[in-house]
Amino acid sequence: MHTTVLEVGPRDGLQNEDRVLSPDDRIELIARSVSAGARRIEAVAFVHPGRVPQMAGAEEVMAGVPRRDGVSYSGLVLNRRGLDRALAAGVDEVNVVVVASDTFSVRNQGRTMAEMLDEWDGIAAAARDAGVPAGMTVAVAFGCPFEGETPPARVAEIARRAHAAGAFEIALADTIGVGVPAQVRDLARRTREAAPGTPLRCHFHNTRNTGYANALTAVDEGVAVLDASTGGFGGCPFAPAATGNIATEDLLYALHRSGVSTGIDMAAVAETGTWLGGLLGKPAPALLGRAGGF
Repeated sequence: MHTTVLEVGPRDGLQNEDRVLSPDDRIELIARSVSAGARRIEAVAFVHPGRVPQMAGAEEVMAGVPRRDGVSYSGLVLNRRGLDRALAAGVDEVNVVVVASDTFSVRNQGRTMAEMLDEWDGIAAAARDAGVPAGMTVAVAFGCPFEGETPPARVAEIARRAHAAGAFEIALADTIGVGVPAQVRDLARRTREAAPGTPLRCHFHNTRNTGYANALTAVDEGVAVLDASTGGFGGCPFAPAATGNIATEDLLYALHRSGVSTGIDMAAVAETGTWLGGLLGKPAPALLGRAGGF
């Protein structure tokens, strides 16, 4: 069995850190990930630098990433201006986030969920016309820090909109790390029913130490792509107390020991996590570098 690990460290891993890394450092992080075997990387976000200064210089980063056959670079976009920037910068795919609660959506993106779904329709059509695949990430699919539990039926309805507009992939994101395996099974099945034939991706945070169990459950449910961040850094600047993504190296350990191949060198990623922690001025949350592996 093979699972693709989508490396989100250069975007989600850095967007909530106090230290702002230079574009050159971010290019180095991406290059290290490619050398370790990552073939899908969320490299940048085309958002206003005043809102998320950690993501400034997206065009510069994209101009410097190593271009290799089989490596796909994704850019996060939230509006048509962001899409135009992403297309001009040469991304291979775009990722549009739609938040499954109005309170978080307004805080995070300045628009309600319904407004973002309308924005998604336009972005998906324009990206399709440009020949670039557009995928949707459903944020706070497992729970919202402001509104509490997210109704599963709402997640399914958002997935229907994604499917109707031709999303090449739908991601279920546990933005604040409240999900448990039973929810993973339920939401994966509901999403498949709402968006038949559309591949699923999952994005987990380890806030309550359920992230890796959720990832393995997603694999059992047939989810073929999992997001992870080198070193376990990450979090959302607009979500209170949001901690890091599941660590790429720790996820690789769990997958490889379970007989799931990824094509990524676990030791190389762990080394990069230690290096990244040095740049950020704090130890990497990932456990593999401290506990060792087999």
